[in-house]
Amino acid sequence: MTAASAIHLLWIAGAIHAGIVLANIPLPHRLRVRENLKNVPVFLRQIFYVHWFYIVLIVGLFSALCFGFSRDLAGGSPLGRFLSAFLCGFWLLRIFLQTLYYEREIRRANRALDALYLVSLIALVGIFGFVSVHPAL
Repeated sequence: MTAASAIHLLWIAGAIHAGIVLANIPLPHRLRVRENLKNVPVFLRQIFYVHWFYIVLIVGLFSALCFGFSRDLAGGSPLGRFLSAFLCGFWLLRIFLQTLYYEREIRRANRALDALYLVSLIALVGIFGFVSVHPAL
């Protein structure tokens, strides 16, 4: 694989990350988060919202890394290659959590979104796994 091809794959990964961030805008309404958390103590609700915000912030950072540091992630530096391997493992773990931990009924009720998300996760694992094992630079 050429360096240009690896960089383009990482830009695709950046776009997938940006899509995940954007999908989190309507998600609280779709999942009726406010309604479902109304009986949860305020402190736990605050923790939930702060964690959700931080997760979305981190995924946005992943997107920025893919666009701004794609040469490094493609193997241009040891740190970039490490980050690619980390992101591969990070999203691989997320696949297992999505398929084995989350409530099946909610996933079934949102089958199309769940399938799109799983395809996105598989693409991220594939891209980051490939560039970490086969550095292009």
